[in-house]
Amino acid sequence: MSEPGAGAPALRQAGLRIAISTATDVTKAASSMVMTGPGLVGILDTMRKERIAFQRLLSFRLNILVKKIESVAFLAVGLALSGRAVLTPALVALMFITNGLLSMVLTTDRASPAKAPSRWNMQNVIGVAIAFGLCKLAFSSAALAFGRYRLGLGPGELRTLAFVTLVFGNQTVLFVLRERRPFWFSRPGGWVLAAAAAGVAFATTLAGSGALMAAPSWSLLAGILAAAGAFALVPDQVKHPVTAALGVA
Repeated sequence: MSEPGAGAPALRQAGLRIAISTATDVTKAASSMVMTGPGLVGILDTMRKERIAFQRLLSFRLNILVKKIESVAFLAVGLALSGRAVLTPALVALMFITNGLLSMVLTTDRASPAKAPSRWNMQNVIGVAIAFGLCKLAFSSAALAFGRYRLGLGPGELRTLAFVTLVFGNQTVLFVLRERRPFWFSRPGGWVLAAAAAGVAFATTLAGSGALMAAPSWSLLAGILAAAGAFALVPDQVKHPVTAALGVA
């Protein structure tokens, strides 16, 4: 951090170069950050915003990893249960549309700064993603097995069931991942809520109308949506011990 008379060559040797408002123009030009207010009052606010940005980035990365881990494994489970692919290319594309929109708006979400300095350890982040991916895989596989063996759904309806289960489950897990505390502790951002509602409505409308897929009963769609909402309690209980053990906060 620079004082008013500090020189730019000396400042460049620092890891984080901060100049206060009364520093020289040369010193400000060599700094990573310039305090526009008097003194050092802006440092705390800057640290808070940095930690909020880190939380948003961490939620985004975990969300992407969990979906990729679960999707690949679910295709294998679906093939074993039904003897055929449970998702067509068209359904995969539709799923990417709904999930991609919700992932992008995470950058606008309300996030709480961590109390301690955040550290990026990709191996630990992947470990957390694997734990959540397995939880979600168990839910999706159970729903698929219920439709196959309990309800006796045909191949077309089973594909639709797999599609809506993945979409609804992805919405649920995202709300769990965005908050390090219990998921109901903070209100998501408006864009996140709107994107989640749009994704659910989009998937439900397509499935219920039979557009690009076989139409199951509306009661089955409502049951999967309710089950996905109740499923949120499972990864939410797993979240704290897993993140604490791996140091991801």
